Amino acid sequence: MRMSAKPAASASRPGEDEKEAGIEVFGTVVEKFRAGMFSLQLEAGQKVLATLAGRLRRNRIKVMNGDRVSVELSPYDLGKGRITYRHK
Repeated sequence: MRMSAKPAASASRPGEDEKEAGIEVFGTVVEKFRAGMFSLQLEAGQKVLATLAGRLRRNRIKVMNGDRVSVELSPYDLGKGRITYRHK
């Protein structure tokens, strides 16, 4: 019996182009605002405004001032991002 080879699954989300992929950086939470908004200080010294990713909201991950987080910056506006992971 002969099996046909399937194409390898891509690492990015379906329908996401390479140019639309976010820029992954690390930062520290400086201030927490209402409605899930956070002010972050990036390692490069830049300040950005970020929201929680849906996965963190769904699993009720608490992010507090001083927490070290991974942030995906928008390639269109480097002043805004999405918190994708809270480091311990």
